[in-house]
Amino acid sequence: MLHLSRAELRTTPIVFLRSLAFINYLGYAGWAALLYNFTVERANFQWFETGLTQSIREIPGFLAFTAIFWLLVVREQVLAYVALAIMGLGVALTGQFPTLTGVLITTFIMSVGFHYFETMNVSLQLQLLPKAEAPRLIGTITAAGAAAQFTSYGGLAIAWWAGGRAYEQLFLAVGVACMLLTGLAALWFRRFEGPVPQRKRIVLRRRYWLYYTLTFMTGARRQLFVAFGGFLLVKKFGYDVADMATLMLVTTAANTVLAPRLGRLVMRIGERHTITLENLVLIVVFAGYATTTSATLAGLLFVIDGVFFTLTLAQRTYFQKIADPADVAATTSVAFTINHVAAVVVPVAFGALGMIDPAIIFWLGACVASVSLSCSFLVPRRPAPGHETALVGGRALAAE
Repeated sequence: MLHLSRAELRTTPIVFLRSLAFINYLGYAGWAALLYNFTVERANFQWFETGLTQSIREIPGFLAFTAIFWLLVVREQVLAYVALAIMGLGVALTGQFPTLTGVLITTFIMSVGFHYFETMNVSLQLQLLPKAEAPRLIGTITAAGAAAQFTSYGGLAIAWWAGGRAYEQLFLAVGVACMLLTGLAALWFRRFEGPVPQRKRIVLRRRYWLYYTLTFMTGARRQLFVAFGGFLLVKKFGYDVADMATLMLVTTAANTVLAPRLGRLVMRIGERHTITLENLVLIVVFAGYATTTSATLAGLLFVIDGVFFTLTLAQRTYFQKIADPADVAATTSVAFTINHVAAVVVPVAFGALGMIDPAIIFWLGACVASVSLSCSFLVPRRPAPGHETALVGGRALAAE
């Protein structure tokens, strides 16, 4: 992108998408890096309170289908900007309320912004990026988000090591930075819209059933790790803020380098094999978390999970290839809700199980990933409208 003129930078979709991804993950990463230690040290959270917080965090994701109704009055790009500003506000306020009620309220505000933005972000990606290049380009967007996380984690680690350990100020700095950058982006970029007008209503189609199923399973297993992976490192292995920031720095540095390559891998081996590979790795990661007594190995598993999560982009490009172009915004909204059906219930329910034995959480995660693995075999090698699954009349296609 170095050869682009100033005018081209303002009007190129991939620059726009990378920039918004950077802002989003700058704010979210700062919040996530601080939250576990903040809730343990200041609010005395246990497994149940952590699960409850994560369930509250996922409620706006469950309600993401309502984004399609906002598009009746505002464009997707405008809604993306508003969502980023709301997320920044939630992050900025978090450190001011070190109680269960305060954390739940600020988490909800942050999450409204984050999930509405992610809904618009995915929709805009699938509309603005060409199908042939989408996996590679989405990989570069993921890399931009990873670079933002690297910046956020690195800044927090430096601040912590330098003695800046006031959670109130750290959350405030991250949130305000997110809001300021959002304002600058809104002033800088031109108007972007997909080539096909989007349906402004809820869309559920039978032929998308496999995409819905994969999305649901991803939400279930991902929330187990998001809710409890980092918490286990803090609670069981004694990781402090600097340790967590360092671990996340390693993860994001790896993603910054590897995400574009993983995008190219999807282009080379296809969505079916990519989704299969991702679930095989996750089964190993969950089993490792359930059994390890090594802080180093647990940290390594955390990094592996963070890197291989990039491969979920294969689900997006699978949908892009089978979808009616006018369905993208509506189906993306519905898919985020489907993704979060389990996410609302899983953290609080499994948090209660964690009080008995944290290993139960991760063994169940391995089971969920195994079900998702079985679904991956139904993805056709060459997805297209009319060829959404590797099944015809209930039987696998011989060609598949």
